[in-house]
Amino acid sequence: MSLEKFKQRILPIKNKLYRFSLRIVGNGPEAEDVVQEVMIKLWDQRDDWAKLQNIEAWSMRLTKNLSIDKLRSKHQRTSALAEGMDVVALSPTPDRVAEARDSLNRVQQLMAALPPKQRQVMELRDLNELSYREIAEALDLSLSQVKVNLHRARQFIKQQLINHHNYGL
Repeated sequence: MSLEKFKQRILPIKNKLYRFSLRIVGNGPEAEDVVQEVMIKLWDQRDDWAKLQNIEAWSMRLTKNLSIDKLRSKHQRTSALAEGMDVVALSPTPDRVAEARDSLNRVQQLMAALPPKQRQVMELRDLNELSYREIAEALDLSLSQVKVNLHRARQFIKQQLINHHNYGL
C-alpha cells in the first residue's frame, strides 16, 4: 500500500474517528492521541487491508478499542458532548438560547445514563451518521442487536423528555 492510497482511503475518515473517540474518552487531546495511534496501526498493517471488507468499520472498531483502553488506563468516565455541538436557532433570542442549552444538557445527561452499548450505538448512528451495518461491524454486534439497542436508547430518551416536559422535573 502506497502513501497515496493511505491518503485516499484513511485520511478522509480521520475526523469521524476523532469524533467517535472524543465521545468515548471525553477529552480532546486524548482523542487526538487515540486517532494518532489508530493512524499508526493502520499504516503498520497496510499490507493486510486487502483481507478487510470495510476498512472504515475496522478503523472504527480499532478506535473504539483504543479509546476504551485509554479510559481504563486513566480510570475516567465519558463526559458531555464536545464543544461546538450546541443547538443554535436561526434567529436566537435569549430565551430560545437558554431553552436550547437546557435541552441539550438534558439530552447529554440522558445519553450518559444509557447503558454503554445503547449509548455507543446511538452516538454512531445519530451523531456520526454511520449505517447500521457499519455500526454492527464497528461494535461487533449483529444488525438486530444494533437496531434493538438504538430503539431502546431512543425510547428511553424520548420517554424521559416527555416526563420532564409534563412534570417539570
